[in-house]
Amino acid sequence: MKKSLVTIRVRKGDIGRALKLFKRLVKESEHIQELKKRKEYIKPTTKRRKEKQEAIRENDRMLKELRREGDHQ
Repeated sequence: MKKSLVTIRVRKGDIGRALKLFKRLVKESEHIQELKKRKEYIKPTTKRRKEKQEAIRENDRMLKELRREGDHQ
């Protein structure tokens, strides 16, 4: 997925508004997050292990929440 560059035009010399818009667009485009992610190489097995651990953690949270709701009824 190729991301486009973020460009802003400054209108009427309002640099503050242009900067605010630029920051928002950069955040939405996720360029910074991708740079941080690519800072170091992560082996595929490590990625899979991390994803599996996160899925297990999320599943445990959901089960805990369901049990809590069942106790209140």
